[in-house]
Amino acid sequence: MTGRDFTNAVLGAGGVEFPSMTVRDRIEIIVGDITGLDVDAVVNAANSSLLGGGGVDGAIHRAAGPGLRAECRRLGGCPTGEARITSGHRLRAAYIIHAVGPVWRDGSGNEAALLAGCYVNSLRLAAQHAIGRVAFPAISCGIYRYPVDQAAEIAVRETAAFLAESALPEKVIFACFDERVHGAYLAAMRDWKPADE
Repeated sequence: MTGRDFTNAVLGAGGVEFPSMTVRDRIEIIVGDITGLDVDAVVNAANSSLLGGGGVDGAIHRAAGPGLRAECRRLGGCPTGEARITSGHRLRAAYIIHAVGPVWRDGSGNEAALLAGCYVNSLRLAAQHAIGRVAFPAISCGIYRYPVDQAAEIAVRETAAFLAESALPEKVIFACFDERVHGAYLAAMRDWKPADE
C-alpha cells in the first residue's frame, strides 16, 4: 500500500468501514486556538518539566485547570524529543499529549531529529490510545525560536509518513497561532511528496 492510496481501514459503529482517504485528506491546517478545538487530543508544546510555561504550554495549562499540573507532576518530566499523555481535564479534548521540542541553537544540536521525534512519538501515543482526531501546535516555533519554514517541513513530513502506515489517528490538525505560521505549513504541505513518488 502506498502513501497515496492508504485507506482508513478501521471499522466504525455497526462494522461500517470509513471511506478511503489519502494522507493529504487526513491533514488539515488552520489558524486557531488549540485549547478550544473539538478533537480527541491536543498536543502541548511542553517544556521538560511538563509543569506549564509560556505560549501554548501556558494556555493549555490554564484552560485545563490545576488538575493537569498535578497529573503532570506525577509523570516526573519528559526528555526533549519525547512525549507523554495525560487526560484532558477541563479541555474539550479527552487527552493532552505533551511533546518537548528542542530549543533552536544553530541547527547543529540535533534539533531536527529531536523535533521529528516530537511528532512521531506523539502520533504513536495517539494510535496506542485509539485517538481519532489530534491537533498539533507549531512545536518549538515560539519562544524556542525554531525557524518556522524548517519546523513546518519536519512536521508535515513526519506526520505524513506516519499516516501513510497507520489508520490512526484518522485526522491530524495543525493549529497555527498566526498567518505567518499558517502560510509556512500550507507551503510545506504543498511541497510534500509521498516517498514513492
